[in-house]
Amino acid sequence: MPNIRKPPTMADVARMAGVSPMTVSRAFKRDTSVSQETREAVLRATEELGYVFDSTASNLRSQRTDFVAVTIPSINNANFADTVRALSDGLSDKGLQVLLGYTNYDVREEERLIEQLLRRKPEAIVVTGGKHTPRARKLLSNAGIPVIETWDLPEEPIGHVVGFSNALAVRKMIDHFVTVGYRKISFIGGDADRDTRGSDRRAGFITAMEDHGLDATRLIAAGPPPISMREGANAMGRLLEHFPDTEAVICVSDLSAFGALTECQRRGIAVPDQIAIGGFGDYEIGAICVPSLTTINAFAAEIGAKTARLILDVLDGTLSDSAGLITIRPDLILRQTSR
Repeated sequence: MPNIRKPPTMADVARMAGVSPMTVSRAFKRDTSVSQETREAVLRATEELGYVFDSTASNLRSQRTDFVAVTIPSINNANFADTVRALSDGLSDKGLQVLLGYTNYDVREEERLIEQLLRRKPEAIVVTGGKHTPRARKLLSNAGIPVIETWDLPEEPIGHVVGFSNALAVRKMIDHFVTVGYRKISFIGGDADRDTRGSDRRAGFITAMEDHGLDATRLIAAGPPPISMREGANAMGRLLEHFPDTEAVICVSDLSAFGALTECQRRGIAVPDQIAIGGFGDYEIGAICVPSLTTINAFAAEIGAKTARLILDVLDGTLSDSAGLITIRPDLILRQTSR
């Protein structure tokens, strides 16, 4: 068995810095009674020893944990990554850290994670979407901390909301397609039971098509979320077999739209001359692919930044913890895959 070295202690740091252990503790908490010179001496000793400050005892006394719990459906989705990154950046200046839970688009897994995260007494909890199991709703409602639902506009908000209507965002794409002359428009999406945001986009497609007096039944399921580029390509192949007269297709995400684009290229179908393609999310790949992808920018980083600001305002008392709504307004980004 290898020897495991004993980690340095606060007393070791105090000896090296020539101060008391209490001063070391205060230096880490940026106590105003500790001079800048003393704080720098403590930090130099900490760096040299490789000491990590244990905040557990301090947190127990102050009843603070200094972390915010966050659940997201996917860890490889660039949009959710941008939201978490902006959220984390917005919280870090105040010493708050993000503790992340991954639901894999499963509301039962979300329920389990919410309970597990709440046991650790976070300062606030951020969840993706506004549809939860009844028990998850009860856990969140009784949590006694700020609750923020993101990426959606839930019909019955639990607490604060920072989000947008996925259905109305898709309508922008439909309206654009109809305005430039497309009539036979199809939709590629995922499992409507698991991806609630994708389900809302599908519903938005159906409503907008019906409002325009067009056929709203041209729907292709691409499988369980998250929908990959390969699944988008496979779904495009099925769409071309079932609806060969399709003039335009809206995909539930940019990844599935890129897959659809590559399938058209494999089959020698010119985009947008023979068929137009629209995505959702404004991923980097959509801007650099050829032709570049018409899409919806949902401002993922803005969701994270505004959520962080909301949490800080509630925690420092400048904003009431009564439920509030911050609405994000997605933009239609017109590129080369549509006229």
